[in-house]
Amino acid sequence: AMLDPERGLSLTIARVVQRLQGSSLHSQLERQARVSLHKPEIKLESLKEDIKDFLKTSGWEKKLQNAVYSELNVFPMPCHPAAPPEHIKEPLAYMRKAQGSWEKRILKSLNSMCTELNIPLAQKRPVNEQKELLNKWNEMGTDEPDLSLFRPVYAPKDFLEVLMNLRNPNYENGEQPSFKNHLGLIQVPLKVKDIPELKEDFSELGLNIGQLGIDDSAQVPPEFFENEHVHVGQKVLAEQDSAAAQQYVRQGCPTALRADLWALILNISNQPEDILYYEQLKSNVIQHDLLVDSLIYKDVKLTASNDDYYFVFEDYLYQVLLCFSRDTSVLEHFAYSSATPPKSYIQGKLGMEEYAVFYPPNVNYNSFILSVAPLCFLYHEPSKLYQIFREMYVRFFFRLHSISSHPSGIVSLCLLFETLLQTHLPQLFYHLREIGAQPLRISFKWMVRAFSGYLATDQLLLLWDRILGYNSLEILAVLAAAVFAFRAVNLMEVTSLAAAEAVLADLSTLKVMPLLQIFLFATVT
Repeated sequence: AMLDPERGLSLTIARVVQRLQGSSLHSQLERQARVSLHKPEIKLESLKEDIKDFLKTSGWEKKLQNAVYSELNVFPMPCHPAAPPEHIKEPLAYMRKAQGSWEKRILKSLNSMCTELNIPLAQKRPVNEQKELLNKWNEMGTDEPDLSLFRPVYAPKDFLEVLMNLRNPNYENGEQPSFKNHLGLIQVPLKVKDIPELKEDFSELGLNIGQLGIDDSAQVPPEFFENEHVHVGQKVLAEQDSAAAQQYVRQGCPTALRADLWALILNISNQPEDILYYEQLKSNVIQHDLLVDSLIYKDVKLTASNDDYYFVFEDYLYQVLLCFSRDTSVLEHFAYSSATPPKSYIQGKLGMEEYAVFYPPNVNYNSFILSVAPLCFLYHEPSKLYQIFREMYVRFFFRLHSISSHPSGIVSLCLLFETLLQTHLPQLFYHLREIGAQPLRISFKWMVRAFSGYLATDQLLLLWDRILGYNSLEILAVLAAAVFAFRAVNLMEVTSLAAAEAVLADLSTLKVMPLLQIFLFATVT
């Protein structure tokens, strides 16, 4: 149910106020206001205005604005007050049901692994093990435990099968008029954008606008744009304004400013209490042994050690992912995610809430590793790296692993990708479909991993600049379609799925921005 704008606004304000009231920013603001009372420029007769002015000039007002902006970016628009909470999670009942059964399947797989290997989901580590882990916290990669019995909980292709089987029960016999021409693997009717709408949304990527990541723009000499862009970027950082930073990165981030700009957009400042929080998570890792620890270990070994770019970050990857698996603040995002966190209990304490351990609902750590690894190029301080990853996860990446109708959710991205190809490259689309090489079978893994592990790192970071800039993952589907368009001539000649995969096996030489520009702004619509 839609709300009238005024009612919606007052609900939004009430929710933001409620969320900020318990925050450390709230207590810092109160403390600053009290301190200001002793300043000579604060007069009793104009107390309220004077304190407001003080908070403005001392930079606290900006901090409050960024916190509000961050809330608005993460949480969905308020529903009708009468809407049940599950509608906030996901409005479509059949999507909720599908996500529920997918979670059950994952949990069942975890539980059966516990039974087979005869190990609990969670147990306390013996003291000597705790000491040992603490001593080698910064070099966990040197360990070589035998993990041959542990298996990944699921692979991307299992997840794709689930998405392919989704159906809207209201259209049992496929009589849905507008959709029956869709010949892709995804068979649910969600509204996705066409190229004119995407052009409007991504207007800053236009051909006559300066971009980082485009070497030979006819309009603007790249070095002239770059110098000017760096200058503007420094100003944006000096202003400390999240909204301005988000607008700025749509044209790309200069390498030297990227870490600070991303942190500003995500409103991460690495305060003492954040560092303390990270240390608490670390001590939880040291005290408790979870089944997922072994899965994380195995995935990091498989992923990082086989990747020339990422293997140097192996120790960081363990630290971030082990802490992430203990972080209950991540649970907040389940209020607006279609997922529900599964719960298990420390061995022997079944049903006692204080011994409950929430399992991160997605145990596909392989994709997690690939979403942490690129961040290691930007952040070298573990607690900051951790916070940036957690914020990227609750804003964006969780949508790639759960079934929902959200425009940035993986189902919509798959549908957007297929629709763009079918509409703008119909010959290629039909050809691949005829030979049994449905394009989504190839591009799904790119999108689910936000292209990490496929593109060269500098190109990946330019792509992620735009995810942050537009607060949307739709660009992943556009890029996936653009890659097919770019390799269309070769793909028209293949006669099997294996051959099509071979043409698209190596994306490491691709330049992201020219591909996106050509596909969006030079395609005849």
